[in-house]
Amino acid sequence: MSTRAFQPYELAGKKLKNRVVMAPMTRSRAPGATPTPSMASYYAQRAGAGLIITEGTHPSAQGQGYTDVPGLHSPAQVDAWRTVTDAVHANDGVIFAQLMHSGRIGHPDLLPDGLVPVGPSPVQAKGQVFTHTGLQDFVVPRELTEDEILSTIEDYASAARNAITAGFDGVELHGANGYLIHQFLSTHTNKRADRWGGGVDGRIRFAVEVARATSQAIGADKVGIRISPGAVVNDINDDPDHDATYLPLVRELAALDLAYLHFAERAGRDLTRRIRAAWPNTLILNPDTGSTPTGPADLWLIEDDITDLLAFGANFIANPDLPHRLATGAPLAQADRATFFGGGDRGYIDYAPLD
Repeated sequence: MSTRAFQPYELAGKKLKNRVVMAPMTRSRAPGATPTPSMASYYAQRAGAGLIITEGTHPSAQGQGYTDVPGLHSPAQVDAWRTVTDAVHANDGVIFAQLMHSGRIGHPDLLPDGLVPVGPSPVQAKGQVFTHTGLQDFVVPRELTEDEILSTIEDYASAARNAITAGFDGVELHGANGYLIHQFLSTHTNKRADRWGGGVDGRIRFAVEVARATSQAIGADKVGIRISPGAVVNDINDDPDHDATYLPLVRELAALDLAYLHFAERAGRDLTRRIRAAWPNTLILNPDTGSTPTGPADLWLIEDDITDLLAFGANFIANPDLPHRLATGAPLAQADRATFFGGGDRGYIDYAPLD
């Protein structure tokens, strides 16, 4: 059993009560892209985590990729998120908003005012997405122009400012899992010949400039970023030489002095160790545990200094008091997968903590 996991930790000036992180998990319970009172209850119940990272939250209307996911680009959304952050802070929690632009992952039926999915290049993703009218094939995204790229970078910065206004302690940039930032990183989805594509310097530019803009907007100590070399979700097909892209990316991000790097391990532990060595600040690890959710058996990763903080996903759904259960060796409840996405409060805020 790890003892370090349950000791306080300082994250860029913010004191965390432990090293257990609630990973971002889409739950699709924000109709109209606006947080609800149930969302406030959901996150407040889990404020025992050292750090909560919210579900993916789109920084602009253009960035929405799924049904009933929240945004951070309108006054109504900011006001609704304030209810969430107030509830978490009332329980002595720390919460970051994950900013996620879906890029080519989505469908026109999910977007307002005739908008369509966009990407670095017009490369259609294989697969389908659920919309309010049923499953739809992904479409060919419209290639972003230079001006639109710059405008999208500003969308991230604006959403970061909105997050601070809404009471968040910081933001995480979603550069993983085949979404827009990841799409710029991969030669599979980025076929551009301008300064936003081509070689490594061009492909990492968007991620670095988004991180720079958000840092300038709210302070680098309030910005983290998530990356996932080797991920194959959302038809991203990362290049096999992960070092060639991600080590230069990590060095550029390190120069910005961001609060943390959230590393989704999908290409082996050796790469994790190299990333760890290249990153000077806090590392959050989402370890590759196959089909088994991160659990008690993975706490040694903190003890052995493979990572500073450890992200737990699915086990936080049915165990709102997960850090307490991990610390005491209590059994973990199992979540009902049928209620992971969408629906009401059942399977969302009705899981009980230990007495």
